[in-house]
This record gives sequence, structure tokens and C-alpha cells, in this order.
Amino acid sequence: MSHEIDYKIIGAEMQIVEVELDPRESVIAEAGAMMFMESGIQMETIFGDGSDQGQSGGGLMGKLMGAGKRLITGESLFMTMYTNHGGGKQKVAFAAPYPGKIIPMDLRNFNNTIICQKDSFLCAARGVSVGIDFNRKIGVGLFGGEGFIMQKLEGDGLAFVHAGGMIVKKDLMPGEMLRVDTGCLVALTRSVHYDIQFVKGIKSAIFGGEGLFFATLTGPGTVWLQSIPFSRLAARINQTAPTGKGEGSILGGLGNLLDGD
Repeated sequence: MSHEIDYKIIGAEMQIVEVELDPRESVIAEAGAMMFMESGIQMETIFGDGSDQGQSGGGLMGKLMGAGKRLITGESLFMTMYTNHGGGKQKVAFAAPYPGKIIPMDLRNFNNTIICQKDSFLCAARGVSVGIDFNRKIGVGLFGGEGFIMQKLEGDGLAFVHAGGMIVKKDLMPGEMLRVDTGCLVALTRSVHYDIQFVKGIKSAIFGGEGLFFATLTGPGTVWLQSIPFSRLAARINQTAPTGKGEGSILGGLGNLLDGD
């Protein structure tokens, strides 16, 4: 059983989630996500996610396997757990890593499982298992681009994922298909079938400005999409970042010389 936590999401573009813990309740999070915590909260580094769910075999070997799966997604073997050791309610807050929205998900409403992009998980009630979701088709893992080694959140508690820009939630009917840029997919319910398809037409692939692959999502189920993946945001910032060569001026270096720089 996951711990039953209360929460409040604060902010618009740069959001934080403020979690209120009763005595002895805990929340887990990726390293570096914490913004502040009150005096009664104690933090500790734990191996894996602190849960026995989804870890076959149990014991040390099960924990090793569960933590090892996190390495495949590019995450650390360790997570941070925050526990209220005080006498009353205490708060701890976690900040979004870049502009976007924090999506609260009660896993009980989604058959106890959500599949999400590997970098989107922010925090969860203790008892939620954070693992990896394997797709049987090798092409998904090799050519999926952003996030098609997916994380799997399992349990009966609250989990919070973060996405960039605006969030679009779509409910797919049985057999209904949606084609999505791989970076724009944030999360989906377990019943949605996902796969990777190559963009048809060499001209479209080379000159269309889009990726070579897109995700196909087939219902029934629910999917969450983001308007701007972090990789796209980072690439645009990198393209426009000053390099010291006089961007923004027709004269370039000569203009700097005339200005006395």
C-alpha cells in the first residue's frame, strides 16, 4: 500500500508541487528535485525506489534488478526519500526542471499503472514502484528517439510527472489511432498500444523538418501530450545562444570595434 499524501500545485509556467505529509509518511523523488522542506522532514538516499512492487524475486537480488532497470533509462541507481519525523503535518516541495506543467496522477484511477517518458517522473508517494517498460518490438527501443525506453509507474498511490509547455489529454476509443512526434508523448495508460513508424517518403524525412520516426498510439486508453519537449527547447536555445561573433549586428565584429568593445 502506498502512503496517502496530500498535495497542492503552485504556479503557472514554472510550477512546484507542495506535498503535505502526516507523521511517518514518505515521498520519493529523483535527486535534485527538492525545492524546500520543513524542519520535521528528514531526507535519505535509498537504493531503488523503496518499494518491493515490480521487483521480481524480492530481497537484495530483486532490489538490484529493479535499480538496474533505472540505469537503462539513464537514471541513477538511487533515489531520495523524504519522511516526516515530526509530531504534526510537515511539507516538502518539488520544483519543475523547466517551464511546463506538473500532472498529478492517482494510479488507482488507471489500473495501478502509468507508462511515461523516462525524464518526466518528478516524485511519488512511497510505495509507488518506478521501473522500466519493455516494448516487444526492438525497433521501439532502437529508433524511438526521446523516451521510447519508457518508465513504468506502478502502485495505488499518487505520482507526479512533468511535461513541457501545454498539456493535451486525449482519450482514445478502441481502435482509434493517433500519430505523435516521439518527443511530444508524455504518458499513456497501460491499455494503449504504442509503436514506432518510419516517416514515409525520403523528401518528407529529410526536408520536412520533423523527425525520421513518429509514435503510433492505438486505443483504448488515455494519453498525455506536451507541446514542447525539453530537447526541442534546448536545441532552440543552443541555436540562438551568443557565440561571441556579433550575432544581431550586420557589422558583426566591426560593429563591436566601432562601439569600443
